[in-house]
Amino acid sequence: MALGMQGMFIVHPRTPQLPKVDRDYCIMLHNFAVHAGTATPDPSVMTDFNMWTFNSRVFPGIDPMVARTGDRVRIRVANLSMHEHPIHIHGTAFEVTGTDAGWIPQTARYKETTMLVPVGNIRVGGFIADYPGDWAMHCHKSHHTMNAMGHDIPNMLGVPHSDLARRIRTLVPGYMMMGEGPFGPIEMGGMFTTMKIRDDQGHDDYGDPGWYEHPAGTVAWKLEDSANG
Repeated sequence: MALGMQGMFIVHPRTPQLPKVDRDYCIMLHNFAVHAGTATPDPSVMTDFNMWTFNSRVFPGIDPMVARTGDRVRIRVANLSMHEHPIHIHGTAFEVTGTDAGWIPQTARYKETTMLVPVGNIRVGGFIADYPGDWAMHCHKSHHTMNAMGHDIPNMLGVPHSDLARRIRTLVPGYMMMGEGPFGPIEMGGMFTTMKIRDDQGHDDYGDPGWYEHPAGTVAWKLEDSANG
């Protein structure tokens, strides 16, 4: 498991339970210690991790989740890491519907925009995909979301980064410092992905629809000072 070989058994009932779920996703949370100059995690490390993953992958190498507007979505989140993770979603809220001990009765379910998943536990969150858009979902511990974790190195604040990525790519082909979004770089590189909701997403289509096209007048813009042009 310390090298990433883990997964979930999901048993669907012979008689479907109501209400019907349209999209059912599963995310395994894990952590690794990958030392500089190596590609294999060190399974002897118990606390000093430097890489945090969804399904053993880091953003932008994580596929988005997709849904059609109006879909009922279920997201199962299991935690095999050595830390708890507050999983946060934008644009909606989880209704916490289950744990690794079973489903929570309807009368006891509650809503959270940040669903805490303790070590060795499972939390199941559901919601209705009401609003089209690209909605972030991530761990709310900033260093787990960004993976900007280095140990025993100098403070890098203020170091020019303009040519750093190109120089690193000479050693690590395909290296990128952060993913590109519709408005510029996305400063995430760990436990982060997006829920992409579209009116025209096919019911059986799990392909990436691309970035959301915002309706005119719904995106903030820079207000120029007329006196200075």
